[in-house]
Formats: sequence, structure tokens, C-alpha cells
Amino acid sequence: MPNGWMRLATGAASAGCAALLALIFFGRDLSGWSFDSTKIQNFKIVFLSIILEALPFLLIGVIISALLQAFLSDELVRKLTPRNPVAGVLFGSLLGIVLPLCECGMIPIVRRLIRKGMPAYIGMIYIVAGPIINPIVFGATLQAFRTNESLAYSRFYLAFIVSVALGFILYARMKKSPLKPEQDHHHSHHDHDHAHHGHAHGDTALKKLASAPAHVADEFFEMGKYLILGSVITALLQTLVARSSFAAVADHELLSHLFMMGFAYALSLCSTSDAFVAASFNNMFPPAALLSFLVLGPMLDLKNTLMMLAAFRKSFVLKFSLLIAALVLIGSILFDHLGFV
Repeated sequence: MPNGWMRLATGAASAGCAALLALIFFGRDLSGWSFDSTKIQNFKIVFLSIILEALPFLLIGVIISALLQAFLSDELVRKLTPRNPVAGVLFGSLLGIVLPLCECGMIPIVRRLIRKGMPAYIGMIYIVAGPIINPIVFGATLQAFRTNESLAYSRFYLAFIVSVALGFILYARMKKSPLKPEQDHHHSHHDHDHAHHGHAHGDTALKKLASAPAHVADEFFEMGKYLILGSVITALLQTLVARSSFAAVADHELLSHLFMMGFAYALSLCSTSDAFVAASFNNMFPPAALLSFLVLGPMLDLKNTLMMLAAFRKSFVLKFSLLIAALVLIGSILFDHLGFV
């Protein structure tokens, strides 16, 4: 139900944004809406700059995601998973370098891996670290922050530190599987049937490759909705809201962090494109607040919270989410005071 409502709300919002964009770009007279030509032009410039810079990285991300889903078996990943907790934490934190999946596809994959024997704490670390600590997001962030590369590097340093700290906390405190019991039973049976079905038909590499374009298209349009919606909201905020309105929040150390963290959570942007949205606020908010946006968003947002609630225990999701938010907030403030951003 939550995912259904989320898709319905996203579709309605996307349709509204599309209608607004059509009116703007095809020259419909919007003077009755109290838009002046300068604001419309500014909106178009901000919106198009975010979209045009982010789309190539989004496309690269979904192509790699599709190829990994088609050719990489969960069993191989499980066999490579270390059992030593220190090695396991490092493995989960850095797995995104070789498995650069988008955060949207990680939860079902990690759920399967946990059921097949991967330690749960490693899977949960991968969910939060993988969307940031991977080469595609690294390239996109450097491109977005060409004039402030220290912020781009700080994103990955802080993400790694938060992931490692989270991993050791989960290893020490998590005594049972975070999966819902009914989910565990139902999907284990489903995976058994799926595995039997796969062995019976013996999918060839050619068949797997043929399935990749469909996955690319589905994921590209699914992620593209959030990118467009986030870009529209960002462009409207920067066009219609006076800078003085942001100043009261931006000038306050704690509030600026909390605002950008809440903004990242609500926008639910893909990690391959969120840096371009953050960069558009470069002259409004301090770098440390942008760092909070860049690190929290891929780790925890509305979209993946709904997906986690469908797969994991509610009490675990709540504690897990609060822990992520606290670690990111503390880390961003420390990075600021230590002069890293």
C-alpha cells in the first residue's frame, strides 16, 4: 500500500510538473499567475542546467545497474562476503566501488543476499554506503562541484566514516535478522522457485543481455521522475523564494543542516544526480549544510524508507533511520569545525 500511494503521488506530481513546463516552454501566457518574464527565464535556466548536467550520469548509472543485475549472481557475492567483522564492515562500505547500484535497486538485492547468508550488518552498510561510494557518483559530484572539489571529496570521506561507524554499531547491537518474518518465509520460497526455474531454462548470456535494455528503460524513467520533480522543486524554490527567506535558516549552523537534510529526505533524488541539485544552492547555504544534503540523501530518503518498511521490521527501520541521521549531522558539523569543507 505505501509504495502504491507513493507511485500515485509521484505520478500526479510529475503530471502537474509536466503541465507547468509545457505552459512555460510553449509560450502560454502566464501573466495571470503573477509570474514575470524574468522569473520564468530564471526558472528555465536553473531547471535546464540541473537536468542537462545530471541526465548523462543517471543514464550511466542505470546501464551499469542493468548489466550487474543481468550477469552478476547473488551467490557469488555471498561467497565473497568476509566473516571477520572488521573486514566485513570495510567490505560493505566499499562494495559500491565494484557494484555501483542505485539506492532504489539495493533493498531487494540486499534482502535476497541476507536470506542467502550474507551477515545482515554488511547488507545494511551496503544500502547506505553503496549509493555514494562508487565511481559514477564520484564523477558526478566532481563535475557538479568543479569550483569546490574539497566538498566533493568530503562527501566520500564522511560517507565512509558514517558507514564504518554504522557497521560496528549494527554488528554490536543487532542480534536478529532485520527482515520481516513473513517476508523472510514468503520470499525464501519464492527465491527457491525462481532458482529452480532458472536452472530449468538455463538462461544464456544472450538472453540476459537482451533483458538489460528493458531494465535500463524502466529504471531510467523511474529515476527520471524523481530527478525532474526534484529539479522543478529546486528551480521553483530558487526562483520564487527570496534569498532573504533562506538567510534566516542558512545563517544558523544547526538549522541549515537540518533544513538541507530534510530537503534531501523529501526530494528522494538519485545519487547520480543529487549533486547537481545541491550545487545549485552553493551560494545560498554553507558548504557544511550542503555536505549534510549530499551524504544523508542517498543514505536515507522518503523513497527508500518506504521500500525498507516493506522489507524490514518497522522498529529496526526507525532506529536505523535515526542512527543514520544522527551520524550524518554530527559528522557534517565536525567536518565544518575541522575545516574540511
